[in-house]
Order: sequence, then C-alpha cells, then structure tokens
Amino acid sequence: MEQLLPIINKLQEVFTAIGAPSDAIQLPQIVVIGSQSSGKSSVLESIVGRDFLPRGTGIVTRRPLILQLIHTNPADEEQDQSKEWGKFLHSDQIFTDFNDIMTEISAETERESGTSKDISPKPIHLKIYSSNVLNLTLVDLPGLTKVPVGDQPQDIEKQIYDLCYEYICNPNSLILAISAANADMATSEAIKLAREVDPTGKRTLAVVTKLDLMDAGTDATDILTGRIIPVKLGIIGVVNRSQQDINTKKSIIAALRDEAIFFQKRYPGLSDRNGTHYLARTLNKLLLLHIRDCLPELKTRINAKLGYSQQTLANLGEPIIERGPELLRIITKFTADYCATIEGTHGNIEIAELIGGARISHIFHDVYYKTLESIDPLGGLSTMDILTAIRNATGPRPTLFVPELAFELLVKRQIKRLLEPSLRCVQLVHEEMQRIIQHCVTSDLLRFSKVHNKVVEVTSALLRERLEPTNSMVDNLIAIELAYTNTNHPDFAPGHEIISKMMSEAGEEYKNRHTARAKQITDKSLPIESTRNLDSINGKVSNESGKRMISFGYLMNGGNERKNDSELITKSNLATDNFYREENMATSKRDLTDREKVDAELIKRLIKTYYSIVRKSIQDSVPKAIIHFLVNNVKKHLQSLLVERLYIKEEITELMEESPHVIEKRNQTMHMIKALQKASQIVSDVRETQLW
Repeated sequence: MEQLLPIINKLQEVFTAIGAPSDAIQLPQIVVIGSQSSGKSSVLESIVGRDFLPRGTGIVTRRPLILQLIHTNPADEEQDQSKEWGKFLHSDQIFTDFNDIMTEISAETERESGTSKDISPKPIHLKIYSSNVLNLTLVDLPGLTKVPVGDQPQDIEKQIYDLCYEYICNPNSLILAISAANADMATSEAIKLAREVDPTGKRTLAVVTKLDLMDAGTDATDILTGRIIPVKLGIIGVVNRSQQDINTKKSIIAALRDEAIFFQKRYPGLSDRNGTHYLARTLNKLLLLHIRDCLPELKTRINAKLGYSQQTLANLGEPIIERGPELLRIITKFTADYCATIEGTHGNIEIAELIGGARISHIFHDVYYKTLESIDPLGGLSTMDILTAIRNATGPRPTLFVPELAFELLVKRQIKRLLEPSLRCVQLVHEEMQRIIQHCVTSDLLRFSKVHNKVVEVTSALLRERLEPTNSMVDNLIAIELAYTNTNHPDFAPGHEIISKMMSEAGEEYKNRHTARAKQITDKSLPIESTRNLDSINGKVSNESGKRMISFGYLMNGGNERKNDSELITKSNLATDNFYREENMATSKRDLTDREKVDAELIKRLIKTYYSIVRKSIQDSVPKAIIHFLVNNVKKHLQSLLVERLYIKEEITELMEESPHVIEKRNQTMHMIKALQKASQIVSDVRETQLW
C-alpha cells in the first residue's frame, strides 16, 4: 500500500504541469487550513524537520503550496544528492539548501502575485526528498483572515475563503483543520469551514497548536479528547517553536524533543496520542487508506474525463487548411439542418417543446384557427346599428324588402375583423423561423464566429425580405373577400329560405302556445261555445297538415295589418315575442315594431351565414399563402443566398478565422487529453494486490 502515494504524486505532477484546476479529477490529498498565524507553517516544518517556509508579519502564504514528502533510503548509494533535497515542478534545479527553497518560494510567489499582499490560486509544486519524512502529500493554503491590511484588496477575506473552499469541497480530500489552543475552539474558523463541506466529520482531522501558551490554570484535556467539539478522525495536539525559538535558531530536532517532554509532563495519559511524530504517522496512515478507497473510483473518473475531452476536441475540430471547401460544407450543413427542422426530419428531435414545422402547424391549427373561431360574427353590431344601416340604405323611400346594400356594408365590416389575426399569424410563423436559426447553430458555426454572425445576418435578412410579400398576400386575400359578395355561393342560404325558416319557427311556437292554452281551458271545463270560438281562431292559422300560414306581406309590412286579421295578429304577437327571447339589443327610447324585429333578425342570419363561409375560406387560404410566400421560398433560396453572400474569395480567409476562445479551448483540451492519457497509464499500472 506504500506504493499508492507515489502514484497520486505522479498524477498531481501531471495535472499541475498543464495548469489544470485543483478539482480536475479530484485527487486524494490532505488540505491544510487554519486562521492566519494559527501555526500552520510551523506544523508543516515540524513534519518535514527543516525550516523551508517563508516567515514574516501578516499574510505570508499567498499561493497554494502542494508539498510532496518522499521518504528516501539513507543506505541507497545510487543517490548522488545529499541526504535531503528539494525540487520544484517549475524548475529543473535541485535545492540542497533549504534556505534557498524558502527564497525560491518567495520569489515564485511574487512572480505570480506581485509584491503586494494579494493572493493567487495558481499552486506552487514542491517535492522534498528525505529519510526523515514519511510519504505524505499536503496542500498548504493561505491563512483565513478577516480584515485587509496594507494594499490588500477589500475582498481579501472572500478570496481566501473561496480558495480554501475550492480545495476542501473535493470529496476525496482530507481536511487538516488547525486551531490555536489559546483561543476558544468554538470560534475556530478552520473547524467552521470544515463543517460546511464535511458536516459528518468523516474526513476532518483537527490539530491544536500553542498548547504551551494557554493561560495558567487552564487545561486542554477536554479539547484533545473531543468532549468540547468532537471530530470523527480525532484531535491531535502539537507544540511548535515560539518566535523566540525561531529567532535564536532553535533546531526542530530540539523542539520535537521538548514537545515530547511537555506532553509527558502536562498530559501523561495522552502523550502517546499527541505530538508531531504521532501526527505524521496518523496522516500517512489516513492518506494511504483514503487513496486505497478512492483509487477504483479515480480510475473510472479519469476514463470518463478522457472520453469527454476527446468528444470536446472532436466538436472543436482540427485546424483548417482548406478554408473554401470547409465554408461550403458549413453552409450546406446549416441549410440542410434548417430545412430538416421545418420538415421534421432533423436527427436532433426536441422533447421539451415544439419547434420548427411542428410549431408552425400548432400556430395554424391551434392558435390561428381557434382565434378565428372565437370571433363573434355579430361582434360590435347591436340591433339598433343594423336598423340604422337599413334605413340609411333605403333613402327617402319606404321599401317592401330589406335592402341588399345594408347587408353588404355590414358583412364587409365584420369580414375586416379577420385581417388582424391573419397578420398576427404571419408574424408568429416569422418569429418561429427566426428561432430555428439558433436551433441549427452547430459547433462548426460557433467555431468560426464571423461565419456564424454572417449566417445569422443573411438568414434573418431573407426572412425580413419575405415578410412583406407574405403580409401583402394576406391583405389581398381579405381584400378579395371584401371586393365581391357572392350571395350565390352554394353554402349561402338565400334570403327567402331564411324568411321561410323564420315563419316556420314562429308558427310552430304559436301553435305550441295555443295548444297549451287550449288544454288549460279544457281542464277548467270552459263552456262549449268558448271552445268553438277557440277552434275558430285556430282554424284561421292552421291548415289540415298543421302548418302555420302567415302571409309574407305581413312579415315585411307588420304595420299595415288588415282589420279582419286583428285577432290573428294579436295571437301571432305571442309567438313573435318568444321567437326573439334570446335577443340582446341595446336599450332604446322606443319599442321595436314587428317589421323592425324581422328585418334585424333577417340581416343577422344573413351575416352569420356569409361570415361563416368567408371565415372557412380565410382559414384555408392564409396558411397556404404563408407556406408558399414565406416558408417554401426561404427553404428554396437560403443556400444559394448564403453562398452568394459568404463565398467571396477575397473575404474567405478573414471569414474563416477561428475565435480566439476556440483556439485556446482546443489547446487546453489537447493538453488535458495528454495528461489524462498519461494518468490513465499510471493508474492502470496499479495491481489489485497493491491495494492491500
């Protein structure tokens, strides 16, 4: 199992070399977090056994430091270097003097972050080879702070928090949360941050520093045993060198010896479970076990990432050599996709919403048809409006019949109401065809931003160009219906048929009322003479077949009744009142005569009949006009227009320039693929027996 850590170290080197983010494949690692001046650097130096980290006031660690500790065999005579040495990933130089390592860390930090107190997320990668260390990999992060100092940015607290959060949110990382014992553990920023990403504490190990600086009379036993704040992986106490010890050049070996004496004296029952040596062994054991548990999943994740990166590179395509043929291919592909989306034969079928031809069909048959069906044929026309139009059409002379001119004027007024929804239908189809453009944008178009912009511009211009003749055709369809009123249409019921129907309805209504009244009189045992009179009245309005017979002259000239028909007219009024029981006319200053009621009802029925004929014709003609003048025309001329506007030899080179972000993304993806292929080879070399 000891061979697992070098494998993870190799993987870290591979991905750090290409500048991959820390969460590229979520490698197992130990992340060190803590407040500023909580003793993080001292803990790491104690584990290494050498002074190699920069020191100073304020924030010193301003970049993540990936520290790989590699145990060497002191008896190995093949090593040409001294007993201990270090090596940076950004340099081929081997450092045997740890003061030089400290200087290089400061210099590399300033090269990336400048001389200010700003921080950078780009890590420094350092390997230390020594026979005095255990195999470990740790990530040292800037200390958590609250108040910006000097020329630090005002959001320095958030920057450090986000940087720490990025590393510890990796589910494969172990969190080493460092807190000072001379401060209340309940206020520990490191413990608080660790609990945000690891609420169960299954990957958090707490370290308590500065135990020797606690107030006199206080004891850390409750803290170290987890009674105050329990931590699943445990709490380990350490004693670091004080600033005075550092100033007097006290060696770390002497400090470790004093640390062991301190625990034997102050916490004899806990001395075997605390101290720097115990911390290093615990970290080594936890990391190896953690790597063993994560390695199978890591293999799967590397292979999945490799497949995704290869697919991304395939979508980005190879650098273009022949620009002209490639431009023609892109134009042809876009045109084919555009037409296929309209026809419904596109391979990439949407399941979330209607698009293309399906959406156009929905506009025609659901939106447009239902809108026309919802329009009231008599909307905006009151009975008084109809009667006024009739009187205006007759002039000074009274007429026996309803003037045809009044019907034409009124029905044309209603037909005009079909124009607005028809034009709106054209607009909806135009908008959908505009939306299809974005649906057909492929990776090839995104790769060449200038080609993409030009294709969208030309296609949109063609759609706008076809919008005007389509609207004009729809206008003409309505104008055609307004130009000629065809009252000889097979589906149009002539006026005399409507009148006959009205007379029949009125007669039936009267007969039903009369029969009911006669029954009521019979039930009350009226005298026989009265019954005869009733039969006499009934005989005037019925024949042997039981049909109502009302003269046409009466219907059209209700005000000129014959005197001997007075009784008949009195009874007929009852039927007329019921016949118009559904009438909803505006309140007027006078009651309508029978003649006016009949005229108004006749005009209404004629308008409804003819309007229905026109509406059906428009419902059928407008979609056909839109398909012909807009949809089919665009499909027919789109490719030739794109070739004409884009395939210009003098502009092809400039037009086919790739977007800078595409070039950058391709390079990053190629580097990532190489790193993943190398990582896959590394983890593939691990045998099952090495995990145990």
